Amino acid sequence: MKIIVNFLCFYFFALQLNAQIPEGKTVISSLYVYTLETGKSELILHEKRHFEAPNWSHDGKFLLINASGILERVSIKGEKLGVLPTGDIVNANNDHGYTFDGKTLFISSSLPSIKEGSSFIFKVASEGGSPMRLTANTPSYWHGVSPDGKTIVYCAERNGNYDVYAMSSEGGAETRLTETEGLDDGPEYSPDGKYIYINSYRTGKMQIWRMHPDGSKPEQVTFDNHSNWFAHISPNSKQATIISYMEDQAQKHPFGMQVKLRLLNLEDKTIKDLTEPFFGGQGTINVPSWSPDGKKFAFVRYELEDKK
Repeated sequence: MKIIVNFLCFYFFALQLNAQIPEGKTVISSLYVYTLETGKSELILHEKRHFEAPNWSHDGKFLLINASGILERVSIKGEKLGVLPTGDIVNANNDHGYTFDGKTLFISSSLPSIKEGSSFIFKVASEGGSPMRLTANTPSYWHGVSPDGKTIVYCAERNGNYDVYAMSSEGGAETRLTETEGLDDGPEYSPDGKYIYINSYRTGKMQIWRMHPDGSKPEQVTFDNHSNWFAHISPNSKQATIISYMEDQAQKHPFGMQVKLRLLNLEDKTIKDLTEPFFGGQGTINVPSWSPDGKKFAFVRYELEDKK
């Protein structure tokens, strides 16, 4: 029976992925490490398959990616270190990440009993094990955790609208933090605990915003013509990486578009380009990916090739 369930999970993951990929094409994924001091990206893993969303481990020794519904560890030099054991969770998506102390991992994943559109949030020890389900409702996509590890924040669709919610990291009732029409997504705590950063469509353009941890005093942070997503805050809470689509994508962040990575100064709100435009989007940098010392971050670029 378990073999059948695992097959069904992989099947539905494949359907979701294939919906984003042009007919007759396959994906090539390249994992990079960007060093702020040099302004250069180092390619560490290049494979003819689709993987996504690197997290940097707390000890700085490896990156965690998701591929085909499972989580895999890759060394900083690109050596493949094996699958992270997560029990019955075999359909993980690209919204996963660690507590600030590195002891706990949060995973967003569908369940085999719900065939379409589901994503629940689970937690597990950082070394793997049997995950504990936190959210009762779906879809729920993890994006951040408070510095003390007591609260998670996530994007969730309830009653037809996607907003930001908070919940105890032990589970329980959820608290709605945003109430605007349109998508509010990508919530992430600053390491100093002062703000939760989000991307929001509330002005009719996807921009970065921040608010107090209780959802109060929302403040717009970016104001340009790009579609700006996923502010990942550096360990010193002074800057953030963001992914910017070159063309307006409204409320979507699709795979396979021209994007660039930029550095947002959180004190004066200035932005500078880190990369040239490249083929990416969904899966490139969905989740926190800074190195523990704040000197580097990881991301994924993509290519398409004809099926053979």
